[in-house]
Amino acid sequence: METVHERSAGGLVMRGEEVLLIAIAGGQRWQLPKGHVEAGESAEQAAVREVREETGVTGRPVASLPTIEYWFVQAGQRVHKHVHYYLLDYESGSETDFDPSEVSSAEWFSWDDALARLTFENERRVAEAAREEWRRRRGRGSGG
Repeated sequence: METVHERSAGGLVMRGEEVLLIAIAGGQRWQLPKGHVEAGESAEQAAVREVREETGVTGRPVASLPTIEYWFVQAGQRVHKHVHYYLLDYESGSETDFDPSEVSSAEWFSWDDALARLTFENERRVAEAAREEWRRRRGRGSGG
């Protein structure tokens, strides 16, 4: 079976003490917005673009988060995917402008509720790292 390598990027947007998640598969799975890095685009640029496209919200990158990798089979190919994540400060937009062709819903949650809601353990670890970075930044007095 042929192996294909894919590179994606995504983000966790924070607004005050809330974070933004998306639901897919009719609300059966909650996750962080992400998508493929396009030619000529950095992972950070892709994260901002994908978050905006999927959620209707624009964020400003403030920190790199852990990268996750996983394997799956699709269309007779084994796919090895790396997803680069970024912590984003909310800038503008509304979660009601999510892309219904890709996302079932986009909603703001408290950190604890977001961590409990996330479907995938690897994304939960990314969100936990994001919360630690958020706490560190608040401790410096830079706000949320």
